[in-house]
Amino acid sequence: MGRVTLKGDEAPFDVIAFAYNMEQALGEFYTSAARMMENREALDLLTRLAGMEDGHKKRLFDLYRSLDISGKAAGVLEAGSAGETMEGGFSAAEFLQENRSLMGNTADILSLAMMLETQALDLYLRYSHGAEDDESRRVLLRIAEDEKAHLRALGHMMEAVHNEE
Repeated sequence: MGRVTLKGDEAPFDVIAFAYNMEQALGEFYTSAARMMENREALDLLTRLAGMEDGHKKRLFDLYRSLDISGKAAGVLEAGSAGETMEGGFSAAEFLQENRSLMGNTADILSLAMMLETQALDLYLRYSHGAEDDESRRVLLRIAEDEKAHLRALGHMMEAVHNEE
């Protein structure tokens, strides 16, 4: 796996901000990849995947806000959302450069997306076991549940692609 910056002793807000930044970077990766696609189905899929990452960001924002008694959640998350490391711990630019040739059709794109989501799920579960406080552990487990839901959605999309063949 690529770059990972959590140590395990972060406060829940830091964990959420970390996840939010990874979702932001992955969404930007999908958007950048979509701009390079000539295949309309691949472009549409990548655009849909970018939208799913926006959904993840919204859930993380809502979680952050639910824990934030100061009411400053929006500014904090948006100010820090310029992270370059996407889910899976990869640099979005490097990953796109190295894997562009593997993104020729929807099945290939879904396979890459599933790999990234699986690595993110693994990351959050591992960190949940090492979290030093209960609230951080609960936050990591909530984020992991979102990743599981995203993997299920990707699995259904993959089934649909294979049923069309």
